[in-house]
Order: sequence, then C-alpha cells, then structure tokens
Amino acid sequence: MLPSRSLLPLAACLLATSTLAQQPIPEVKIEPINDHLFMVVGLGGNLALSIGDDATFIVDDQMEPIIPKLRAAIAELTPRPVDFILNTHWHFDHSGGNEAFGAAGALIVAHDNVYARMSTEQVNSLFGSVRKPSPEVALPVITFDHTTTLHLNGDTIVASHLPAAHTDGDVLVHFVESNVYHLGDTFFTASYPFFDIDSGGSIDGLVRAVERVLGMVDEAAVIIPGHGHMTDKAGLQEYRDMLVTIRDRVAKLVAEGADRDAVMAAKPTADFDARWGQSEFMPVERWLPLVFKSLAE
Repeated sequence: MLPSRSLLPLAACLLATSTLAQQPIPEVKIEPINDHLFMVVGLGGNLALSIGDDATFIVDDQMEPIIPKLRAAIAELTPRPVDFILNTHWHFDHSGGNEAFGAAGALIVAHDNVYARMSTEQVNSLFGSVRKPSPEVALPVITFDHTTTLHLNGDTIVASHLPAAHTDGDVLVHFVESNVYHLGDTFFTASYPFFDIDSGGSIDGLVRAVERVLGMVDEAAVIIPGHGHMTDKAGLQEYRDMLVTIRDRVAKLVAEGADRDAVMAAKPTADFDARWGQSEFMPVERWLPLVFKSLAE
C-alpha cells in the first residue's frame, strides 16, 4: 500500500492553489463495481459514477484541472453527459468540478451546510488556507437537511447527513440495490484522516459517523472512501478501531491534564503509525495535534 501519493493533490489543494497548478495531472482510473456503477480515481477525492438510461450521475467531481480527462473517461462508458452531481461535502478536492459541470447543465445536490460554506469565504487554520466564495454556477441547486433520495439507473440512492464528522455537511451516499456506500472523507483507507475543525468536524463526530455506517453495512457491501482503495465492512471496522483507540488514549491524557507537547511525547499512535501514518498529507505530527485540539477545545 502506498498511501502518500494519492493524497498529495489534497494537500496541495489545501495548502495552495499555485502548488496544485504545478503538479502533473494524473490519468483517470475507472474501477468497475457492477454493470452500471464505478469508482473513479483521478485528482482529488474518489468519485462514484452511475450510468444508465436514466442519467449519468456522479458523487463528487474532484478538481477543475482534471475535468477534461474526467469527461473523456466518462464518454468512453456512456454518450450521456453528466446530469446530476451529489457532493459529499464542500472541500475543493470533491467539489472542484462543480463550476465546469454546472455550466454545462448538470444539477448539483448537496447538504444545506455545503451551500452555506461554498457561498461564503472559508478559512482552514491547520493548513493556513483561505477559500473565496464559489461562483453561483458551482453552488448546489438542491439542498437538504437530513436525507434525500434519488431513483436512477436501477438504484435507490439515499444520501444521509453525517453531522459534525469530517465537516458539518458530510453525507453518506448509499446505492441500495447495488449494496454500495460512498462515505466521502469520513473514511480514508490509506492514511490518518483529516477532519476540518474550522468546518464543524471533530474526532468524536468522525467516530459516530463510522459507527453509524458499520451498523448499516453487511459483509458483502462495497465501501468507497474519500481517499484510498475500495474496501468492505472489515476494512471500515479496522478504521473505526484505530480511530476509537487513539481517540480514547488522547482523551485520557487530556483528562489527566496533559498539554499538546505531553500528548505528543506519550506517542499514543505508535502502534498504528506503520499502517496509517506514512502519508505526507497526514503524518502523525499533523494528525495527533488535530486529535488533541478536537478533544481539548
């Protein structure tokens, strides 16, 4: 497993748009799940693609520089352009294609808080980044509070809000008949996860979201993470156990009065770092202070 490479575009996105512009644009990789549903890997978060007679539907749309390659890859599977987009949250590596697809007529759907954040300036203190409001054409046209349902290409597609997890606007997307779940950035399979405290995220919310999904899925389910490889219930369980163990260890240290430096010195992630801490995007030196801040503040 090589976790760092796939997450570098996300780091560049959060750190500086100019850094992103200097990176080579990767090729689009399409991984079939069944005859109409695919996971698409490119520049940014993993995308789910559903094709059929009803519509071309995507969950997230990555970043603007890869849109020409993404359109070409989709065109190899279906002559229909993208009709509908559902954003799992507001971050640029998952909604960066909204403007291009929206201008071409795609209908964008997202949680209420995604609209609120995309339509206003957003600051991320961890990466020192500022995102200006998105143009109107990139904003969701349909928003919802708790759940919304689409009926497309033989699937009942249920989007459900996961409160205060990676952000305050995360949704789980469940393709019911296909038994496929897209968790957005509430789930990383290749690194410690980023959660955006400035956007309402928290370590406790992340744990709650994952445990909620674990209660829904069976062993045959296919699970798409925001970043990393497709997996199953066992993979999600491994991730949950890591989150809970580290969260509880840090919470105990905080309750005993440990400050950030003392938590770092205690090395509460040591037995997980070989598996989860090898990413340049989210090394333990960035992850552990984030957990501490979420629990201490």
